[in-house]
Amino acid sequence: LMERKTRVKASRKEIVLAKLKKGCSCTPRRLKNFVMDFLPVLRWLPKYQCKEYIWGDVMSGLVIGIILVPQAIAYSLLAGLKPIYSLYTSFFANIIYFLMGTSRHVSVGIFSLISLMVGQVVDRELTLAGFDLNDDAPPALGDGSLQSDSQSNTTVFNLTTAGMNAECGKECYAIGIATALTFLAGVYQVLMGVFRLGFVSMYLSESVLDGFATGASLTILTAQVKYLIGIKIPRSQGHGMLVITWINIFRNISQANLCDVITSTICIVVLVTAKELGDRYKHKLKFPLPTELVVIVVATLVSHYGNLNEVYASSVSGAIPTGFIAPKVPRFNLMLRVAVDALPLAVVSFVFTVSLSEMCAKKYAYTIRANQEMFAVGFCNIIPSFFHSFATSAALAKTLVKTSTGCQTQVSGVISAMVVLLVLLFLAPLFYSLQKCVLACIIIVSLRGALRKFRDVPARYRANKVDTVVWVVTMSASALISTEVGLLVGIVFSMLCIIARTQRPRTTLLGQIQDTSFYEDDLEYENLSSIPKVKIFRFEAPLYYANRNYFLKSLYRLTDLDPNLEAARRKKYEKKEKQHLQKGDHTTANGLGGGDTTLQLVPKQIDFHALVVDCSSISFLDTTGVNTLKEILKDYKELNISVLLACCNPSVIDSLKRGGYFGKDFGSMQEMLFYSIHNAVQFAKDQK
Repeated sequence: LMERKTRVKASRKEIVLAKLKKGCSCTPRRLKNFVMDFLPVLRWLPKYQCKEYIWGDVMSGLVIGIILVPQAIAYSLLAGLKPIYSLYTSFFANIIYFLMGTSRHVSVGIFSLISLMVGQVVDRELTLAGFDLNDDAPPALGDGSLQSDSQSNTTVFNLTTAGMNAECGKECYAIGIATALTFLAGVYQVLMGVFRLGFVSMYLSESVLDGFATGASLTILTAQVKYLIGIKIPRSQGHGMLVITWINIFRNISQANLCDVITSTICIVVLVTAKELGDRYKHKLKFPLPTELVVIVVATLVSHYGNLNEVYASSVSGAIPTGFIAPKVPRFNLMLRVAVDALPLAVVSFVFTVSLSEMCAKKYAYTIRANQEMFAVGFCNIIPSFFHSFATSAALAKTLVKTSTGCQTQVSGVISAMVVLLVLLFLAPLFYSLQKCVLACIIIVSLRGALRKFRDVPARYRANKVDTVVWVVTMSASALISTEVGLLVGIVFSMLCIIARTQRPRTTLLGQIQDTSFYEDDLEYENLSSIPKVKIFRFEAPLYYANRNYFLKSLYRLTDLDPNLEAARRKKYEKKEKQHLQKGDHTTANGLGGGDTTLQLVPKQIDFHALVVDCSSISFLDTTGVNTLKEILKDYKELNISVLLACCNPSVIDSLKRGGYFGKDFGSMQEMLFYSIHNAVQFAKDQK
């Protein structure tokens, strides 16, 4: 006999007091552990094995830095901000994650999906504030300063020895929105870490994330087409942006800039060819080819010496100032406008960072702390928001490059930050003549991985049809409605799919595997023997209020017996028999003699006297579930059919006890509950 262990229930008051005492105590050792947990760099940096690690960290840091600069400048188009702010973001994110992150390999910085989400909020708020989204930046004046023009909504920079002071116009308002959004997203992430809400990421399944990334990639691609062909169309806002943008593109296709079209074609061919060759021969290359940097340098030189902006009216990046802008506190009044938008941004940023961190930790056999990752990415948003930066996240492509180039620790992140700092202090103005179509090409080619997900749809469908539908719905909503709505739709739809699976789960009757004590699905396996006078029913889901009716319908259908109808037939038949007897007619309602009456009291022949319910797949019962089992126990008992439960887990047994299924004193429990199907079947066979 198996006996349950008796648990000693501790007082909740004592538990709370003990936790408060432990949490509020402040000893030197506890304070030291808190600081070292909050800044993990203090633990691993003193143990840094310089001879073993330094070469890999320096190489990966330089490669990522070289890749980071052109991507940062390019992704500024997605965020609707000047390239200088993207460089600030890349610099500060690498430094802060170096101090606070627990992953050794993740590359945190500017990310296309996050930049897109920021850009959509910035564009919306600029439109509401009355700014024109379609103005190109004017060429810089010879004295190095730009004066603000209220008619053209352009922003002017006054370069000073102390840094850069911007007179607030369109650009100032845009970065104000971005920093307020970033600050709030960071605050949300830190609060989620404090209250240990990291479990929120569990509701973003792989299908939802992949669908969201692919749908957002289509939106990014659509937003860059106008730069590829050099047309000026209004920047669409709100739901249906993708469709509206394509309509505007085809309406204005005749205005395409031939110089931009030729440049874009050349750049895409070069970038795609280099990427394909790099993928094919990556086992022979010690580090990836810096194709983006080469393309940017060559394109900038051609644009500058060919005067493409003046001669062919090709749109260029414009002036990128050097140095740092003085820190500024994000504006509280703008935070109120973007408080809702910051929540999906915070969740997506955290989920991508933690998922990549866990992937790297599993691959290289170390552990991360998800809660500390929440703090790290939160402060990667909070602190840089004071320095004119916008939201960041871990990026898959750069993380893979980082691991493939010998990265050992986050020292490589500091090296990457130094490369960005070099550009910030000295090299940024050299990118003035860089065409925007070149940046658009870099963005589009970087989407290859996400867009290739379309090729995986048939294989995904063969593997799991429901997950494929979730992917398609999330992708379509993210592309056709908006990214935030698409993410919400994906989460809700995936949950509905789970609910639907539990509402209509698989149900079956079981047969015995010959010469064994095991039982399996009678519809799935051949040569199973049925048990005479015993039906074994399996329900493969929790039993709760939403699937109660389906449970009963499936049970009645598979056993070919509805006890309620059968009981009603019997009562009706007994009533007719009584009426015949009262009239003095000794024949029954069927025309038989009274001696045969007992044979006709059952209108339908029942071929079993015991029902075994296999509860191995029932993970929990709610009140409705317990009442449902009590109901079938009562209904079948009226037909002299015993109901036996088998393979119940402890939580189900406890629910049955609390619900009074076994009676008040549990005296009949041993005759109603069995630890295996075979035991229940043997008991049923032994019954008279």
